[in-house]
Amino acid sequence: MHLKYNFLISSILTNVLFIFISASAYSQKAGETLPAWKEGEMDIHHINTGRGNATFFILPDGTTLLIDAGALDPTDPRTQSARNTAAVPGPEKQPGEWIARYISKVMTMSSLPPKLDYAQLTHFHDDHMGMPSSISKMADQGGFKLAGITEVAAYLPIDKIIDRGWPAYAYPSPLKDEVMTNYKIFVNWQRKNKSTVFEQSKPGRNDQIVLLRNKTKFDDHFEVRNIIANGELWTGLGTTTKKLFPDLKSLAPGQYPSENMCSIGVRISYGKFDYFSGGDMPGVLRFGAPLWNDVETPVSKIVGPVDAHILDHHGNRDSQNDALLASLRPRIVVIPVWSSDHPGHDVLDRLYSQQIYQGERDIFATDMLEANKLVIGELLNKLKSDKGHIVIRVAPGGETYQVIILNDSNENLSVKAVHGPYQAR
Repeated sequence: MHLKYNFLISSILTNVLFIFISASAYSQKAGETLPAWKEGEMDIHHINTGRGNATFFILPDGTTLLIDAGALDPTDPRTQSARNTAAVPGPEKQPGEWIARYISKVMTMSSLPPKLDYAQLTHFHDDHMGMPSSISKMADQGGFKLAGITEVAAYLPIDKIIDRGWPAYAYPSPLKDEVMTNYKIFVNWQRKNKSTVFEQSKPGRNDQIVLLRNKTKFDDHFEVRNIIANGELWTGLGTTTKKLFPDLKSLAPGQYPSENMCSIGVRISYGKFDYFSGGDMPGVLRFGAPLWNDVETPVSKIVGPVDAHILDHHGNRDSQNDALLASLRPRIVVIPVWSSDHPGHDVLDRLYSQQIYQGERDIFATDMLEANKLVIGELLNKLKSDKGHIVIRVAPGGETYQVIILNDSNENLSVKAVHGPYQAR
């Protein structure tokens, strides 16, 4: 009887504490400015520029991380067409500058130093790292153009940049296109003149991205685990890995792993909260493709259930297979949209399917195109939000979180809607 009484009192106190935290931490309303990050919270900002992916994290102690800095070529006819989203807040600045300005404003209001501790490029495509174009500015020094990550670095110092190719940039074959040529010039100059550290992602490791400002306070319930890069997958045991792709010697060049297959995947955990980012990794096989081209299925077995997931490959038709969704079972789904094929209709069917995994799920898109709404129709009416920056704010300790939608038409960081709080798993 005594034990039951103690348990009852403990439950009541826990509920009262949850209500108190909810009332204080989740009090912002539509039209107000996003409240500043505070120590103990973790922020995940999915920044919409209309030109590719950019996800900015403030970790619980104030350590900062940027995953990707996409910048499509604004002069490309497709970018200018109705197939693609418009530039936001507008075309007068390029995406790298908009990203840097957004991050700088958030850091200033949160009393954080104006620099990035880490940046990571999931893979080497323009909508994740930046395409130099005819209107790209040249860097003041170094001989490279400012586009995407190279432009972000012109405005914000970056201490460490992690990618899948350093230092040779030669897997599965030497990378020599315009995007990579510009990036490699940037890498060499940045190392010599800005002391930026460059590293290749190390699958299986949880010590490549760590808390830098108050490690002892949060480290026992915070982790960034490298899951996969270049087809090297963590086994889930210690730091051991295994290879998903065949030895290149057994393949013709036309059969080599694609850039998307080589994407970096990471799981970020804080208390009970988990988030997965997998770049553009595919999971739905094209006709006649070998089984190892499906990267999502083996990855899903390692990642396990998460609270939030930014869709692989923007929700393109070759992503989000049944195995991945059944394993991750995300409560919150973020669709980073820049094209009219984001997401595929069949992908959206799978995302909402109660046969693949049961339970509630809320889906948010950065900028859903009218073309998608006309073709897909009813399913898109179920989205919780179809335009705006998407901020996931995890409460201290990682027990609860909320999703805040911000107006992307200006730089005021004004709140459009607040969803949650959600209970972390």
